[in-house]
Amino acid sequence: MPVSVQIVESNSSLGSLLRWHLQEANYRVYLTTNIQQAKEVFVTKLPAVMVIDTDLADGSGIDLCRWVFPQNRAVIMLISHQTRESDIVKGLEAGADDYLKKPFGLGEFLARVAVLARRARRLAPPAILELPNLHIDLIQRVVKFQGKTIDLTPQEFSLLYVLAQGGGTALSRQELLRRAWDGSVKNPRTVDTHVQSLRKKLDPHLIVTVRNVGYAFNCVPNHNR
Repeated sequence: MPVSVQIVESNSSLGSLLRWHLQEANYRVYLTTNIQQAKEVFVTKLPAVMVIDTDLADGSGIDLCRWVFPQNRAVIMLISHQTRESDIVKGLEAGADDYLKKPFGLGEFLARVAVLARRARRLAPPAILELPNLHIDLIQRVVKFQGKTIDLTPQEFSLLYVLAQGGGTALSRQELLRRAWDGSVKNPRTVDTHVQSLRKKLDPHLIVTVRNVGYAFNCVPNHNR
């Protein structure tokens, strides 16, 4: 299975060049040009490696790196014209695993991506979650409950995956918004709406409400009504 790489680069010529060379090296590549688009693709495609320019047209790549880092879904390379030691330290402290100064050679770029890809393989969450009565395929984005395929929206799928991966840990609404949405949604009631929808489609006991915290996944739902 090819490693997936997401490029976030405002310069379309450079972005297209990097994408072409990565595709030639057998990576699956998603090219995005701004922060909003990058967040949407990140949430839906779950890339293993992120390549982020620090200077984006609609904001700071450092801020995007800070948003990606706590989600533990990707290793991150920052690319930048900002080459002072303080700039590099700032990027690494924001969560970057590597920092590559522009301009750079394509050979060095591909070698660094290969290192990150190896790291991502070791850190990658399971592509398939098998739980009692529940099968979640992250690659095919297929959910089966009690052997029956369940039709979920992309957002319902992301929320279910985050909850199931928590293994019963209670997660706050804000944490769920951060990890299962693209960051543009701020209303915590959005989480409530999607939880109710998942309960109707799957099992009313599969996601439990944790008072004063949020929600948790019930690995063994109680079917006693």
